[in-house]
Amino acid sequence: MTAESDQLASGFLALHQRGAGFVLPNVWDAGSARILEQVGFAALATTSAGIAFSKGLPDGELSRGEALEALASIVGSVSCPVTADLESGYGDNPAAVAATITSARATGVVGANLEDAAAGSGLLDLENATERILAARDAAPAGTFVLNARTDPYMVGHPDPFAETVRRAERYVAAGADCIFVPGVGDPDAIRRLAAEIPAPLNIVAGLVPPLLDAAALRTLGVARISIGGSLTRAVLTLVERAGTEMLQNGTFDFTAGAISYGDLQQRFGQH
Repeated sequence: MTAESDQLASGFLALHQRGAGFVLPNVWDAGSARILEQVGFAALATTSAGIAFSKGLPDGELSRGEALEALASIVGSVSCPVTADLESGYGDNPAAVAATITSARATGVVGANLEDAAAGSGLLDLENATERILAARDAAPAGTFVLNARTDPYMVGHPDPFAETVRRAERYVAAGADCIFVPGVGDPDAIRRLAAEIPAPLNIVAGLVPPLLDAAALRTLGVARISIGGSLTRAVLTLVERAGTEMLQNGTFDFTAGAISYGDLQQRFGQH
């Protein structure tokens, strides 16, 4: 990897401080990435769900090749750090996960999420999940790549999600994870306790489960990183559906009001 990518990774990691609560929007293509970089975000994340939806696929059916192709396009369109949603690593074993990390780094991303649950089969065995984090860390040394270990006890309905989350987080941090991502938790007290007990910066996804806490509230609870998953993609596709319904049923085009102009987008996307 280049000195430039190492510098981007170092700057991205520095954002991860307890209570910093920096907002990390999730993009799905080069266009959404460029718009959000121009808005002023310091870093971007990808969303595997959003990329899948943009290809007309359900979440979880994105292939490794499709994911890497999208990553290369997104990274090549912006100058800010980009971290990748690599689902569970697109591999059945630690070696395959390491290969995915190596390929992802080659696209220019400076970090990645790795999940510890497989679609339809629940949480991975803890030893297996830990070995996958170790393999990912070996493929991307500390300081050059921000490894965000996602753990899913809340998502799969574990009987004691708090204790299981902390247990897994401790193992993943010991294996080299820089940050711990816990989707599916909404209770403010649980988030506060997680931020206090997990020995690494805590990443929470906003808007996934109620209540809908804003960034200020999450910072107060000790959250370091706030992502939004596929929510922005869903909002955009909702607009497409509503616009289509308006045109078909009413024959009107009110949805165009307030849209970024053609000339403005031409100018923005023409800047490199």
